[in-house]
Amino acid sequence: MSAFIENQNWRYATKKFDSTKKITTEDLNTLKEAIRLSSSSYGLQPYKVIIVESPELRAKVQPAAWGQSQIVEASHLIIFANRTTINEDEVDAFFENISKTREIPLEALSGYQGFMKGKINELSEDAQNTWNSKQTYLALGNLLNAAAELKIDVTPMEGFDPAQVNEILGLNELGLNASLIATVGYRHEEDATQHQKKVRKSNKELFITL
Repeated sequence: MSAFIENQNWRYATKKFDSTKKITTEDLNTLKEAIRLSSSSYGLQPYKVIIVESPELRAKVQPAAWGQSQIVEASHLIIFANRTTINEDEVDAFFENISKTREIPLEALSGYQGFMKGKINELSEDAQNTWNSKQTYLALGNLLNAAAELKIDVTPMEGFDPAQVNEILGLNELGLNASLIATVGYRHEEDATQHQKKVRKSNKELFITL
């Protein structure tokens, strides 16, 4: 069995973290780099990743996350916040980055730049918000996989009130919306769920070959 598959069998949605164990700066930087390198549509990355270190803020977020203890017990709290819309300035900045990074004249990218703007402008604001939110799930996937390799636990969460989290963190003023929460740290030895067998569909139930 490959190490990747072994890591996937090892990981689970941790219910109780050991609050005495903290992620090292080196490991946190590795997780951040894994998130940064995540795929996204067009490579646009229409989101921000917020690392909430303040115990006071985490205590405020906890009630908005259905009182889940992981919010305050985990080593780190990460919130993926998608942009509610995409304006042309953001697209222009993206292409300026491409031009600089790949040493390509900006003029040579104008065709693709216009195509991207056209496709994005076709979307309503609600559709843009939904599309941007979907991109955060790709980044979360990279975080889960990188953390499993480092034997760091992650609990992905959709169980929270985005409107409350937005208000607590001042995200509305930034044009952002809390899409996903991930608590990151180390499982507590008292977390009984770590010993439960992983339940997934069989290959026969899950896959269709045409």
